[in-house]
Amino acid sequence: MRGNRVLAAFAALNGAMAVGLGAFAAHGAGPAVKALLTTGAHYQLVHALLALVCALWTAGGRTGVVAGWLAAAGGLVFALALSSIGLLGLAFMGAVAPVGGVLMISAWLLLAGAALRLTTPSAEPRRETD
Repeated sequence: MRGNRVLAAFAALNGAMAVGLGAFAAHGAGPAVKALLTTGAHYQLVHALLALVCALWTAGGRTGVVAGWLAAAGGLVFALALSSIGLLGLAFMGAVAPVGGVLMISAWLLLAGAALRLTTPSAEPRRETD
């Protein structure tokens, strides 16, 4: 499914960005900025992985793909908001970070719903034919 390929690529780019952000936090950021960047990178990387899993999990159907997009978008919004606060001093981005959080939480809840909706083969006993 084409949507899954695009989601997988987006998740991979999110993962790459998270690693870069984490590396900058570890090696180039001051102490005050380091905590914001590290937190943003952590959440972005975890949700990039979740998005990749959703892209590959074909049994999740459309709901699984939507969960993946919510995870990827939420991780990106959250990381960008924290990075903007730390690197650019844009304090108003503190109001944007919760939007990313809501998207990430929604992704997990949708994924749980998709997993619970999966049907298993019927456990009906076999009938003997006469």
